Amino acid sequence: MYLPLFPLQSVFFPGESVPLHIFEERYKQLINDCRTEALTFGIPVFINDRIAFGTEVQLVEVVTTYEGGEMDVLCVARQAFKILSFDNEMEGKLYAGGEVALLDNVNDGDLQAKQEVLGKLEELYTLMGVPFTHLDPDKFNSFMLAHKMGLSFEQEHQLLQIPRESERLSFIRSHLYGTVQVLREVNRTKELIELNGHFKNFDPLDFKDFKL
Repeated sequence: MYLPLFPLQSVFFPGESVPLHIFEERYKQLINDCRTEALTFGIPVFINDRIAFGTEVQLVEVVTTYEGGEMDVLCVARQAFKILSFDNEMEGKLYAGGEVALLDNVNDGDLQAKQEVLGKLEELYTLMGVPFTHLDPDKFNSFMLAHKMGLSFEQEHQLLQIPRESERLSFIRSHLYGTVQVLREVNRTKELIELNGHFKNFDPLDFKDFKL
């Protein structure tokens, strides 16, 4: 599958909204081509000075067009892909393009795994003092809150590449368990620091029982 490409230092997951501010001439041309030809395009993730994986996106709406031709546009992410080839400019175009292979998305996540992930996520939010909105586990998938779990950029890039929902849930669960444990220790240390700033009564020691 050959797609126009718009590399960015960002990860977009299938199903999420993608707001973009378009100001370069090549990408103005890309958006105009998407409007007139109903094209989809790819957003490869630029990471560690290379691109290997990304997400196909579809233009939904040009929200604002500015006097100088800049645009605010809204797209929706569709499916993850692996890049097979990259051309800095497509023939007759200003923007890049490349051959991509769409990644399979195996929806094999079970209810128990989803409930466990949501439970750990709620625990994380509670430790951070952040409000948590309860979600129906039946309607939850691993991509829905991926940007709100404290994953690093590199971890988000890893998650995008995992084809099976069961494996993605396992990846997220491991991350949440580790993060919650760290936060618990941080909070415990904070409490100890605060406690040690207070005056306390200590029982006197009986030195006659001490031996050197």
